[in-house]
Amino acid sequence: MTEYGRSPGSEPWHPEDPLYGDGGWEGQQAHTGQQAAYGGQPQHYPQQPQHYGDWGNGQQAAYGQAQQYPQQGQHEQYPQPYDQQQYDQQQYAGQGQQSYDTNGWGTGTHAHAQYPDPGDPYGQRAASYGGEQADYYDTPDAYPPPEPPSRRHTEPEPPQTDWDPGPDQGEHAFFAGGDDDDDSDDGEGGRGRGDRRGRGDKPKKRRSGCACLVVALVFAGGVGGVGYFGYQFYQDRFGAAPDFAGDGTSESVTVEIPKGAFGSEIGQRLKAAGVVKSVDAFVAAQQKNPDGDKIQAGAYLLKKQMSAASAVEMMLSPESQNNVLVRPGERNAQVYKAIDEKLELSSGTTKKVAGEKYKSLGLPSWANSDSDIKDPLEGFLYPGTYPAAKGMKPEVVLKEMVTRAANKYEALDLQDKAKALKLENPLQVITVASLVQAEGKTDDDYRKMAEVVYNRLDLANPETYGALQFDSTFNYLKGQSNIDISESEIKSNQDPYNTYTQKGLPPGPIDNPGEGALKGTLNPTDQGWYYFVATDGVNKTEFAKTHDDFLKLKDKFNESRGN
Repeated sequence: MTEYGRSPGSEPWHPEDPLYGDGGWEGQQAHTGQQAAYGGQPQHYPQQPQHYGDWGNGQQAAYGQAQQYPQQGQHEQYPQPYDQQQYDQQQYAGQGQQSYDTNGWGTGTHAHAQYPDPGDPYGQRAASYGGEQADYYDTPDAYPPPEPPSRRHTEPEPPQTDWDPGPDQGEHAFFAGGDDDDDSDDGEGGRGRGDRRGRGDKPKKRRSGCACLVVALVFAGGVGGVGYFGYQFYQDRFGAAPDFAGDGTSESVTVEIPKGAFGSEIGQRLKAAGVVKSVDAFVAAQQKNPDGDKIQAGAYLLKKQMSAASAVEMMLSPESQNNVLVRPGERNAQVYKAIDEKLELSSGTTKKVAGEKYKSLGLPSWANSDSDIKDPLEGFLYPGTYPAAKGMKPEVVLKEMVTRAANKYEALDLQDKAKALKLENPLQVITVASLVQAEGKTDDDYRKMAEVVYNRLDLANPETYGALQFDSTFNYLKGQSNIDISESEIKSNQDPYNTYTQKGLPPGPIDNPGEGALKGTLNPTDQGWYYFVATDGVNKTEFAKTHDDFLKLKDKFNESRGN
């Protein structure tokens, strides 16, 4: 009978045999594919024969079962003799046929050989027994497939000879140089990082030069950024503000300044238009100029690249102010003329545009309710200052005026106020306000004048019986401002705007009332006033309740004029 691993008459294996030393056994168990956890130290096995499992029937020891090695002085039985023919015919799943000679050594090769573990430092060393026969202990034939990770035995880690904490032991992965062999997943051979680290042969990690370079660049960028912003902070707080020199170039530009704008907002608009170089320079120049706070809202014709001081001086000069000022009580005819002058248009251009495009300028829906209205925009060019410079279109200027009036009237809720004042519609409220504006001089006058209008509109009143008899309405239709109107001229004119011959209100407003007149119209006095006379002919207006008192005021007026 031939025993596995021995020939009749051969000498027993010696512990110094290459197969036991550094040749090919270190870290591997015979024919099982499992690693031995001995840290690479040579292991000495007893001379007595060992029992490797039931190899006589062609079966290996079951996976996952640790091989029991006999202790010194103990004996282990070898497997029963096996049938050579039966063993030669044994086939393995997924491999070629393997035959053994009478000495138990294979003579064939597997069709699909498993390669040795590339991480095994002993896998590349050859080991032979006597040199006369093939040695399969160091070839893929000696390594069965690795056991599944779930059934592997935990192996103790040997002491570390080269301390390297790695990413999990206090060193950030960003600074740990990685290479292709340093992979933490269990991809190859079902081994994890613990298996490779246990061999004690893992190469020392290299620090990444790229990471160091990134850190250096970030540090340098941070230092540079701090320096730049520090310089900017110093310049903003202690350095002189950037400024142009001189009175500017030959190129002109129009800048619109809104109402209530402070120096910083004015400076921002000037800088955006290219007039000044910085906002701070303008604010400083405005503060140094004793009249700097007198800059008004409106449009200004300025030059580009002006020094801040020159810009302030020019904005204080009336010549640079490209605005149209609508004064309370001013008629549309006067406003049209001013727009033509500011836009450098031929006379009558704006009036023509107003007549053609008034419907597109934003009038309220209740405007123009009377077909006898002479100017659809009368009463809707709200008093104020509006930008008007060469190059602008008349409709643009007009639309801003109408929009402001519409917003103002909406805020006053004229629909409800008209009913409370016994007027037909909001347009009549604006018409009354225009009469109050034309005849009054002060806020107190406006309230009394409003009462006069409402009292006279009452057809049952015993003084005028519904006739207003205002000179201002006759002057409007005539396009004049004459206080000396003959009785014959008035009585001969039957125009709807002639309140001497036509009872009630005129078809529409006769001017653009201001805020004071509007307030007086909505809050009239209740003292019984029916008459009024400008006793000095200009500024002083006095009121009367009866016709007799009116005649006394009329005599006073004649005396002031020397009649």
